Amino acid sequence: MMCTTRRFTLTALALGIASFNAAAATPNDSAPLGKLPRWAQPLAYQLDLRVDPQQSDYSGSATIDIDLKQAADHLWLHGQDLNVSKVTLTDRRKKTYAAQYKVAAQKEGVAAIEFGQTLPAGRYSVTLEYSAPFNQQLEGVYKVSSQGAPYVITQMEAISARYAFPGFDEPAFKTPFTLSLTVPENQVAVANTRQVEEQKLDKGWHKLSFAPTRPLPTYLVAFAVGPWDVVNGPEIPATKWRPQATPLRGIAPHGEGERIKPALAQTPAIITALEDYFGFGYPFDKVDLLAAPDFAAGAMENPGLVTFRDYLMLLDANSPAHNVRGSFNVTAHELAHQWFGDTVTMPWWDDLWLNEAFATWMQSKITRQLHPEYRADLELIGGASYAMQSDSLVSVRRIRQPITGNGDIETAFDGITYQKGAAVLNMFERYLGAETFRQGVRAYIKQHQFSSATADDLVAALAKASGKDQRFAKAMQSFLDQSGVPLVDTRLSWEDGKAVLRLKQQRYLPLGSTGEAKRLWGIPVCVRYGVADSSGNDSAKTQCELLDQEQGKMVLQGASAGSWYMPNADAAGYYRFNMARDDLARLTASLGQLPDTEQLAYADAVNAGFDSGALDAAAVLAAAPRLAQSNTREVATALIPTLKWLSRHEARNPAQQARLVELARQMYLPRLQQLGYQRRANESQDDALLRASLASFLALDMKLPEVRQALLAQGKQALQPNADGQLKLAAANPDLLRSVLAVSTQDSGDSAIDVLIKALGNTSEPAQRMAILSGLGSAKAAGNAERARNLALDPRVKVGEISTLLYASREDGEGRDAMWKWFTANHAQLIKRSGDSSGGKLPGLVAGDSCSQREADRLTTFFQPLLKQLPGAERGLAQTREKALLCTALRDKQDPEAILR
Repeated sequence: MMCTTRRFTLTALALGIASFNAAAATPNDSAPLGKLPRWAQPLAYQLDLRVDPQQSDYSGSATIDIDLKQAADHLWLHGQDLNVSKVTLTDRRKKTYAAQYKVAAQKEGVAAIEFGQTLPAGRYSVTLEYSAPFNQQLEGVYKVSSQGAPYVITQMEAISARYAFPGFDEPAFKTPFTLSLTVPENQVAVANTRQVEEQKLDKGWHKLSFAPTRPLPTYLVAFAVGPWDVVNGPEIPATKWRPQATPLRGIAPHGEGERIKPALAQTPAIITALEDYFGFGYPFDKVDLLAAPDFAAGAMENPGLVTFRDYLMLLDANSPAHNVRGSFNVTAHELAHQWFGDTVTMPWWDDLWLNEAFATWMQSKITRQLHPEYRADLELIGGASYAMQSDSLVSVRRIRQPITGNGDIETAFDGITYQKGAAVLNMFERYLGAETFRQGVRAYIKQHQFSSATADDLVAALAKASGKDQRFAKAMQSFLDQSGVPLVDTRLSWEDGKAVLRLKQQRYLPLGSTGEAKRLWGIPVCVRYGVADSSGNDSAKTQCELLDQEQGKMVLQGASAGSWYMPNADAAGYYRFNMARDDLARLTASLGQLPDTEQLAYADAVNAGFDSGALDAAAVLAAAPRLAQSNTREVATALIPTLKWLSRHEARNPAQQARLVELARQMYLPRLQQLGYQRRANESQDDALLRASLASFLALDMKLPEVRQALLAQGKQALQPNADGQLKLAAANPDLLRSVLAVSTQDSGDSAIDVLIKALGNTSEPAQRMAILSGLGSAKAAGNAERARNLALDPRVKVGEISTLLYASREDGEGRDAMWKWFTANHAQLIKRSGDSSGGKLPGLVAGDSCSQREADRLTTFFQPLLKQLPGAERGLAQTREKALLCTALRDKQDPEAILR
């Protein structure tokens, strides 16, 4: 129930306070639905829990040392679905008081501790004895199974610690945690810190105690219990930043320990590279990497116990190249968090970008250093282009979006926070200089270590390190505190014997947008342009200016009236550009002289020009072959998303579709045939990734018969059971397995569906499971597609796997209308399985790629009544609807006959 406010006299207080409403009298407040009041501060936690994965719940106690900063008869804290049986309050003189725990706002997880009397300000300790069910939606303390054995794992971010234990579940409250776990003696338990004691107990139990943590927010507390394999990795050697060696272990489901060793082998180099950048030693007492059999996110940066989706940790020679590369990248990302997020934490969720953008940006930096062949620079640019797609929406959030409710927290974990934030950091690092930027980051980490800091603190540290004035601070804040993508219009002119580049900025808006174009940023614009030396040889120069007015200009030293120029040198700027027609023609003619980073920026300009209506299909199809011939995978495939769009939404007759298919065949089939359909000895990961991209596009989107036949041949081998009834999935190229199984379900019908559903129940290998689910979801025959979708409600499909199945059904399977019909009939069961907190993603999952007013309207009609039930669904609905309407406007404006020109 909700607490109401009532004032009381001292006489009334002396008589005692009996009701819950009266408990809020001193201070005079009501249940806080946002931030907790600061007049009660946690100082330390002791968690003593009894956990048996075979049971349906766990129990224990939480003792919280509290600083009561003013006289009060209650305090507020968080707790959700907790059965609190006893509360004891103790003051510094060891006097105890019987207190009561009462739920104040069930949906938000807010509770009150009523003291029964007014107590003076001071230090207290409150102990809550409680039990709680293991969560069913991968939040708090939850239980999953692997090969029939149960495991207990935690996931506290963002606001799920309140499901696990009563406490102050906000990032600003950083305290030490001391954890003890009583578990069956045949179970392994791990936590944030090293185990310091083991106590044998009666009846087959033992109690494991762990060292106190550094100050942490509740969302970083972690532990796991189960029959884990614990594998010792190579010790992380001491460095000048960290005088002692640090132990490294892998935690894998039983029988999988050997497969976590590749991930462990790469970890010491990542840690030491991060230490060298930050000038600050790894601050925790160990590193454990845990492969979770089911997990809501890709990974989680819990200090000392980093948890991952199992496919990122369990690797061998047959693992898809995508997973192998992803393992390194995600490990670098999560370990970067040990500094950004764990050592220094944002005080509130509006600065989540300080965690995620920095980890994404830092991951790129470390990957470029340790694995330059992975081309993390291109991944960063591709991530920026991906973020710009969302950032073009009117309904998009800012990087620093004000948090007005729990739903805003859930929807903050998106491409704006991660990819846009990383791109903005990359842009301003270039503007300040890499070494100057690093000095600012080091100062920020050192100044705020083991506490909290805001974006303003970071900007101030960078400004101080660089000696820049408020112009820099305002420029960086202009990208943090407002949404949208800058569009820089450029025109080269010859004025008074000089090449002058005229610049004008506004907001980029796609065709059909209702947004206002007039908006200003402080944009570090860097331009590369061609010059001729005294011998007539061509070379290039780069010049940068901060454009913080609507219009500006640059004098390109050494350029001529006919020089080519690239408005986004190295593609390091988070902005799009629109060039005068003649200028664009010269750039296009010089495309081969550009580095692949800038070719990616050129490809984004083509995609953006098409989305805004400035370019038609003919222009896209003219640019595509130029880019497709690149030796760089990311460049060669950069226009594939727009080609898919044309095929799905614009081609309206067989001739138009045939033109797209023939162009795709000419551009990409020779490349795929050169690579072949099987792995080659000593081939690069990039070749494996390119093969997978081309095979999927040509087989599933363009439906080239020769590609489908090649994949179907592998499918026939993979779907043959061996002597013990297991499928021979390893017979297919693991990089192509998803596409192989998708083509098999589409062309082989019932037989493929039957064997894959059966295999799902007895296959634990994570990459194979994801391929099976993607293949099942790709079924196109109505009956088979319905059977596949129904598996989303079946316990054989894990909660974290549901989206893979449904996304495949919508994109490669029976399609949007069939998905919508199924969802509206089954939404209650689906939400019950996946949890209310999935609400922000649901509209996009079931209605993404919609492209009609009808689809937009039915989406709104259905979800509007559910918004209060599903935190975050309001933003998810707004963005999915807006995308559908923009797609509709673009489709209606474009002339499909342009495909044939």
